[in-house]
Amino acid sequence: MTLMHTSASPDRVAIPARALQPGSGPITAREYLPATAGNVLWGRLPCEFDQPVLTVDPGTEVTVDTISHEGVLEDQGRDPVRFFARHGVDPDLVLTDGVALAGADRSRDPAVDGPHVVTGPIRVRGAEPGDLLSITVLETLPRVPYGVISSRHGRGALAGEYPLGQESVSVFAEAVADETGRAFGAIPLGSHTAQQARFPLHPFLGTMGVAVRGGVRPHSVPPGRHGGNLDINLLTAGSTLHLPVQVSGALAYLGDPHFAQGDGEVALTAMEASLRVTVRFDVVAQGEAVEQFGALVNPIAETTEFLVPTGLDEDLDAAVRDCVRSAITLLQARYGMEPHLAYAYLSAATDFNVSQVVDVVKGVHARIRRSDFPQNRRPR
Repeated sequence: MTLMHTSASPDRVAIPARALQPGSGPITAREYLPATAGNVLWGRLPCEFDQPVLTVDPGTEVTVDTISHEGVLEDQGRDPVRFFARHGVDPDLVLTDGVALAGADRSRDPAVDGPHVVTGPIRVRGAEPGDLLSITVLETLPRVPYGVISSRHGRGALAGEYPLGQESVSVFAEAVADETGRAFGAIPLGSHTAQQARFPLHPFLGTMGVAVRGGVRPHSVPPGRHGGNLDINLLTAGSTLHLPVQVSGALAYLGDPHFAQGDGEVALTAMEASLRVTVRFDVVAQGEAVEQFGALVNPIAETTEFLVPTGLDEDLDAAVRDCVRSAITLLQARYGMEPHLAYAYLSAATDFNVSQVVDVVKGVHARIRRSDFPQNRRPR
């Protein structure tokens, strides 16, 4: 099976004049999954015994609403209308599913559970352990014209230094477009000036994953073999994430939407903001998966330009080593490259980026240029 990758121009982002409320606005796929109370988990990720909220065949495209956790959390008042009003946002531009989530009587314990909201799980018929579930991102539509970047809970690269004298700081960011249609996030330089810092928007999902075995839902923060909170900013429209299936039907989920993120995500969050995404679910059978990727342990992504193996560990040095091993295994499987030559190639030609350092389990991903290799199949 060969997966086709769509081309995309991530900086040509349509900034909505109106909020994409549940069921309103463009819905690209025939299958649509809104982020209603029964369709989401908050703070935990699906496990084997969770019931699917949607069942699809491989190859199916699904449009999915996702909700950002920023604006609904306890340290922001758990009242998104009031929270965003402080930043000049009209109530009509606040998502009703976010309001419903914040006001719901739920069992989530903010002292124990994570902050992230995920939509799902989605069962994919025929997906079995040993296979790969491939999630191709076809479209990412901002649901609102704003986002939030937060530092909190004594976490981030400068924990103890920032935020200064406060437990939580949430920075409001606008989403704007210039005269050419390029989209940017905008943050003020300070209260003393109307000038802003602007940065390109590249919307993506921080969390995509599959259910784990057993009856315990994993915490939403640390990523792992199941995927989850990977925070890889290359996963924009046109990219594919391959995940080792762990339970029958895969039980996939999507969430933690971002408008933009720098590698490292040093302050704790990126520009967090709700997205409506359209994805396609494909299943790569075990034999073909081994031929294409080797004995895949961690998730791996593909874009039109790069192969993107990952490394995950609480120790950043160990995460780097994990990623290098994954990259060598991938080059062996995909191109028949001998390990010592793959190791040398990676040192000469490949960037290893820190995905994030703030999610307990740190993430590293490599950018292996597809164009460096003359063929797509292993030599026989």
